[in-house]
Amino acid sequence: MSDRAYVALGSNLGDREQTLRTAVAAIGRLPDTAVTVASSVWATAPIGVDAPQPDYYNAVVGIDTGLPPRDLLGALQAIERDAGRVREPDVRNAARTLDLDILLYGTRTIDEDGLRVPHPRLHERAFVLAPLAEIAPGAVVPGRGPVSTLLAAVAGQRIARLPIRLDAAGR
Repeated sequence: MSDRAYVALGSNLGDREQTLRTAVAAIGRLPDTAVTVASSVWATAPIGVDAPQPDYYNAVVGIDTGLPPRDLLGALQAIERDAGRVREPDVRNAARTLDLDILLYGTRTIDEDGLRVPHPRLHERAFVLAPLAEIAPGAVVPGRGPVSTLLAAVAGQRIARLPIRLDAAGR
């Protein structure tokens, strides 16, 4: 049995487009997992940073997976490491080659050490809400409401759809 999950992808260092394509392909190669839909790529300004950073390229993919949430998180973090991501303790919002976050996992609400689903700041961020609304317009964030309503609440955040579309194979 598999669950539908949504994973956010972000990159603001290196070849951002290629990094996202490579990540989508890697997600599709995870055990018992298939990427079923991928959003366009969106350019967004970094949020909550002290020093200037390049804009992010962001996207969201929908996956069907039999991996339990904790195993999916571990697999996504391995993909980040393979892309050169370095996590520094106590450093938030640093520039990164790749960031992968589980946004939604079915209708589950998970609050464990190191794993919170829905993503705790999903409802505050246009850079995940816009691509999520593109591929799952009827999605509902447990405890927060419909994605379309949440997206309207962050309409002031700078975000632009790029003429780049990912596909489920990462091409």
